Order: sequence, then C-alpha cells, then structure tokens
Amino acid sequence: MTTTLPTHTAPRTAASRKASLSRAGLYLLLIVAALFFLLPIYLLVVTALKSPEAINLASSWQWPKLLNWASFADAWAKIGGNIGNSLFLAITATILAALLGSLNGYALAKWKFRGANTLFALMLFGMFIPYQAVLIPLFQFVKSLGLYGSIWGLILAHVVYGLPITTLIFRNYYAEVPDALIEASTIDGAGFWSIYRMVILPLSIPAFVVVIIWEFTQVWNEFLFAATLTNTSSQPVTYALSQLAGGQAVSWNLPMAGAILAALPTLLVYILLGRYFVRGLLAGSVKG
Repeated sequence: MTTTLPTHTAPRTAASRKASLSRAGLYLLLIVAALFFLLPIYLLVVTALKSPEAINLASSWQWPKLLNWASFADAWAKIGGNIGNSLFLAITATILAALLGSLNGYALAKWKFRGANTLFALMLFGMFIPYQAVLIPLFQFVKSLGLYGSIWGLILAHVVYGLPITTLIFRNYYAEVPDALIEASTIDGAGFWSIYRMVILPLSIPAFVVVIIWEFTQVWNEFLFAATLTNTSSQPVTYALSQLAGGQAVSWNLPMAGAILAALPTLLVYILLGRYFVRGLLAGSVKG
C-alpha cells in the first residue's frame, strides 16, 4: 500500500523556513545594533585600561597590551568622596520624592476635592520648566533657607523637581485601584492615613519600582544644580568628573576610569530592578 503525503506539507515547510530566516535576520539586526551602541563603552573601557603614554588617536581602538588597573585606583582617590555624596543625594531624594509623590497621587486619585484637576495640571506643568529657567530664583531660595553649599539644598531641589513626574505615575496607578476598597475601608472606620498605610501602600510596589529607577537615574546624572548649589565638600560625582577632564593636559585614562566608577550604581539599579520597570509601567494600564 502506498502512502500519500498531505499536499499542504510542502507549503507549510516553506512557510516555517521563511519564518526561521526572518527570525534569524531580526536577531542578526539586533546583534549589530547592540554592538553599535556598545562601541562607546568599549572605547571607554579600553582607554581606562591604558597608561597615559599609550593613549593616542592612532591606537585608540586597540586593546592595551598591558592593563593599567591603577587608573581606577587613582580615579577613586579623586572622586570616591563625591560618589558617597551622590549616593546619599540620590537615595535620600528618591525616597522623599517617591513617598511625597505617592501621597499626592493617592489624594488626587481617591480623595476628590474642588480644584483637584486644576492642581494636578499645575503640578504637571512643572515637568516642562527647564532647569535654566528657575536657576537664579532657586539659588536665591536655597540661600535664603541657609542650605546653599550643603547637600540638603541639592536634595530639596531634586525632590521639588521630581514631584510632578512621581505624582503623575502614582496618580495613574492609583486610578486603577477599585474604589470599592476605599469605600469598604471607610465604612470600617479607616481614615485617610489608615487607608493609605493598610490598603494603598501594599499595592504600590510596581509603581514604587518605576519611580525609584526613574528618579534615582535623574538625580544621579544631573549636573547643573550640582555645579550651582553645592560647594567642594558636598559636590556629587557628576561635577567631580568634569574636574577630572579639566586643564590643558588631560590623562584620558583617569576620566574614563572615573566615568566607569560613576556609572556602576545606576547600572546596579537597572540590573536589580530593570525587569520590573516595564511591568510597573504597564501595571494597572489595562482594566480586566
């Protein structure tokens, strides 16, 4: 007895082969794009590992024959204290901005009052005000509070500037929390703070992850306020990096090593929390 293969086998095989080729082409394109975007990082690492006399334009892309790890020790000696300032600044400002933004979002989303939408719009307007537009009045305000030159003046500036975006994220997230939870808690006798602590806060982990990643990165990488509102003892690492490259004769291995050291905290944040970032952005975006 002869067996006849189904006539649709060949077209299906051709279609699967075409899909595999398309997938392989997509992966190849993504690999090429990733390598393209990693080129500056490669140049950064290569230059940091070279000795000053080995750094020149002709051999800028060549891997060093002898690795100069002393660049990182020298860079740490110059900016280690500034990295500590940045850690304290970024962690403190992020925590304060996240907590205040959470409270703002909770009040604006679940405790409606007259003028709430107008107040929310005015807060969002702060997102579109460039740093340069408020630099002089901000400098005068911080100085009038006696905080000029200290890390706390810089923390205050970043908390205030971070409130619009943190409030927006939390308000949109809390808008998807069922009102029935709030109403049931109110019937049970819970007030504003009790509901926030016992009902809202435990549900806020995805939103807090998004806010922490966003705010920590923004505060860590900011330069203008750092150069304007601080003195030598309280300057963060972004300002210290600019000083490493100052002068007429620059040992480029030193600022490159410093840049790698300065990038490690934000890289660590994304490694630990990055997989929750998109999940937190999408949480509550679809009703179901």
